[in-house]
Amino acid sequence: MFGISAAAITLAHCMEGCKKQGSNITAPSVNFTLNLSDPANAALKNNGGYLYSNGVIVARTMTGAYIAVSQACTHAGVTVQYESAQNDFYCPAHGSSFSASGSVTGGPAPSPLKSYSTSLSGTSLHVSG
Repeated sequence: MFGISAAAITLAHCMEGCKKQGSNITAPSVNFTLNLSDPANAALKNNGGYLYSNGVIVARTMTGAYIAVSQACTHAGVTVQYESAQNDFYCPAHGSSFSASGSVTGGPAPSPLKSYSTSLSGTSLHVSG
């Protein structure tokens, strides 16, 4: 009986810790341009590629569209990853998942990732929001 009670208390404490971490996460306001001819941005030349810049994960979907969302999971602040085959974002720490627009599709994330506007002009990809 004592073991079950101790486990329940420990679990509750851990869950509260994650909740507190997630409540302090704020997505940055950004306004930057990526030069797609720069070797540092080469991942965005290919469908399914992605990179991190200025607190944002910028991805090129399998259809060639550019999308951008805040890179910190709203649950515990862990950096999310882009999953090109599903066209969504995934947090490797606790399993939260997000749509291409940042909406929560699987918890424990309490809120969506901030979505940013992208616009392409020649080899310049502008990200803002």
